[in-house]
Amino acid sequence: MSEPLLVITNSGAGTSDEESLERALAVLRPHRSVEVEATSEPGELDGVLHRAGSRTVVVAGGDGSLHAVIAALYRRHDLGKNTIGLLPLGTGNDFARGTGLPLDVEDAARVILEGTPRRMDLLVDEVGQVVVNNVHVGAGAAASRRAHRWKGRLGSVGVGKVNLGKLGYPIGAAITAWNPPVVRLRVEVDGKVVTDLDTPVLQVAVGNGASVGGGTDLTPDADPGDGRVDVMVSRATGPLARFVYAARLTVGSHPDHADVDYLRGEQVTVSGEEFWISADGEISGPERRRSWRLMPAAYSMLLP
Repeated sequence: MSEPLLVITNSGAGTSDEESLERALAVLRPHRSVEVEATSEPGELDGVLHRAGSRTVVVAGGDGSLHAVIAALYRRHDLGKNTIGLLPLGTGNDFARGTGLPLDVEDAARVILEGTPRRMDLLVDEVGQVVVNNVHVGAGAAASRRAHRWKGRLGSVGVGKVNLGKLGYPIGAAITAWNPPVVRLRVEVDGKVVTDLDTPVLQVAVGNGASVGGGTDLTPDADPGDGRVDVMVSRATGPLARFVYAARLTVGSHPDHADVDYLRGEQVTVSGEEFWISADGEISGPERRRSWRLMPAAYSMLLP
């Protein structure tokens, strides 16, 4: 056996996740030495990573779990030391979708055994917080705030992953569409002003990966390994414009909308009226200014 694996899972995972993990481990264990560690808070995670050595770190979880491990490795200055693998056990699995990782956990385990390490980019803001997949402000962040509440309420309806929690994002988006938080923002990409405070904005997305909310391609052309970040600015603030934008968003054609700017760069700054932020699904704010810069080829990930 070679290349031992450290599998990190969430100690709060449900029975469904535990069963999926066991199926993945059944694929891995005949070929690799595997240690499984369950963590529930940052201190435990840091302690586990302290003992990781040079092992491949396998994240058994969703986008939030991947973000937590990448952020912890970044804080420890160990991000380039360990190759990362992913067993997608989350409800959204947007990063897995965007990188071509299979969502079937046994197929994902085979990628850990047979896949190729590929360098992945990372976004870092001015206070040292990382973004693995996508960050957005405006209507999308408001939808995410509402989605979190609905996901919690609906997640208790059903058993394990067979519940209504996945409806949280669509419900949040639908509610937000009726009363979107239009804000006046100045958006700069690589020092160039894309839109200024005199123009109301519906949504700004900064995408390292393509999709959010379990498959909505917010920045459809984003590739987390191409050394660039995709930026989408929607000024579709009128009722009809919002309707057309939302319809296009469902099929990923919104970058062609007349009220949308879609461009690529390496540094993005958003400032102006107070806005909320959804970064890898975590909500923060309100803020008046935030900047993100791209760290190209920040870590290696096993991909098909």
